[in-house]
Amino acid sequence: MRETPRPQGTAGDAWPELPQRRPGRAFAHTAGASGSGTPHRSDGRPPQTPRGVRQTGPTGRPGTTPPVPGRPALFLSLGLSLLALFALTAWQVAADGPLRAADERTGRAVVGHGPARLTEFLADLGNMQIALPVLGCAIVLALVRGARREPLFAAFTMGAVPLLVVPLKAWIARPGPLTDATGYFPSGHAATAAVAYGAAALLVAPYAARAWSWVMPVAAVLLTTATGIGLVLRGYHWPLDVLGSWFLCGAVLLPLGLCCRSSLSCRSRRRSSSRTPRC
Repeated sequence: MRETPRPQGTAGDAWPELPQRRPGRAFAHTAGASGSGTPHRSDGRPPQTPRGVRQTGPTGRPGTTPPVPGRPALFLSLGLSLLALFALTAWQVAADGPLRAADERTGRAVVGHGPARLTEFLADLGNMQIALPVLGCAIVLALVRGARREPLFAAFTMGAVPLLVVPLKAWIARPGPLTDATGYFPSGHAATAAVAYGAAALLVAPYAARAWSWVMPVAAVLLTTATGIGLVLRGYHWPLDVLGSWFLCGAVLLPLGLCCRSSLSCRSRRRSSSRTPRC
């Protein structure tokens, strides 16, 4: 296979010619050229979507991520829904509405049912002497594991229960099932159980094994439900007294749940970044 001989310069070519710019890919990437990779246009104006302004995607590449509603929006909508349900319940009780009449018929029909010792024990689960030590143990465990903000939030949440429940009891002044004394809506025992066991579950669940992390929330729901059932069967409260406390305390627990979730995600991100090898 013959090779094409290259043209050789003559003796008269004293100065070699400079290399000429040829149109092609190299020229296409100069600043301001059409189809170039730079963010400048041929007329000198910046493009409508310059690459330098684009947000980086999850993989670090240029791109725009549309705004999507996050967990705070979900927590906010859930909290507003619970507060709306509580307001509806309190209005029916205070205004002697049809829901209150059905509630009192149901309460009178179920009072005294079930084993007395068992229902009394279930109602006692809402006592401060039982619920507060459970929450205290969860706070100590979270502090030992290095948490600081979550235990403080849990203590403030528990302290907010009497500040909310006591004025509502005095304002609505609902009589009890077996007495003419007033101040039974919302139920203080049901509120204590819901906040104490719910906050304890939120504090302990992040430190449990992944296979057993569901046990804490389920246990909190079961204990809270058992307390409400015991209060109604023993005649200490009407069903709406307990249900209203659950609505109110569910909204009160949501900020603590959001705090625990954000702290858990921050710890998991720090853990994953520490495992990533550095170059």
